[in-house]
Amino acid sequence: MKHRLIPFILLLSLLAACGGPRRLQGPFEVWERTVITMSDSVMYVGVVTDFQDSLELRAACRDLSDEELRSDLYGMLASKMLATVRSPQQGGVGIAAPQVGILRRIAAIQRLDREGEPFVVYPNLRVLEHLGDTVRGPEGCLSIPGRRGIVPRSEGVIISWTDPQTLQTVTEEVHGFTAIIFQHETDHLDGILYTDRADTVFANPAWEAERAPYAAQGAYDKPRWRRGPEY
Repeated sequence: MKHRLIPFILLLSLLAACGGPRRLQGPFEVWERTVITMSDSVMYVGVVTDFQDSLELRAACRDLSDEELRSDLYGMLASKMLATVRSPQQGGVGIAAPQVGILRRIAAIQRLDREGEPFVVYPNLRVLEHLGDTVRGPEGCLSIPGRRGIVPRSEGVIISWTDPQTLQTVTEEVHGFTAIIFQHETDHLDGILYTDRADTVFANPAWEAERAPYAAQGAYDKPRWRRGPEY
């Protein structure tokens, strides 16, 4: 049991030497900087079946400051999130920062309503207003593999985010399936999973079969440096 206290004692010593935790925060927190810099280009995506991951997936996320948005670390995180959601082993239409261990209001979303269906990263993302009728449709989640659910969502939303170039707040009205993606990902930023809203959740064997070859290659294994002392 004593060996588990050593990293904590060392951290306390480091905090004292640096004049307390504020000196360590800089752009992003210490652990966030570690996750951003040590992760591969395709980041580990947390899953609900892992206790440590589930705590991160249930946490409410904070905004990024102007300093953080201007930093190289933000650019690195945005690039890695895009590479992750577009990777063959994930193949999603959106991903939120808490899924990769960063508790900030950032999401990468595929704009299916735009020419070329590009992925765009949205910092400080929020849904300001729900519009139109409620529609029900199937949803899945990279953090809940092998399952799908039927979820009620608004047909349209008004969203806001911070433009990382101008640092100004931008608002936009979005409709259709892209609006559903925005609702799914902003829920992640508030610690909400689609299973909390779903009318029904069921197994998806086809998805499990699709992921099986990547799982056999260790594509979903949690990096050792991300694990707790019990590992």
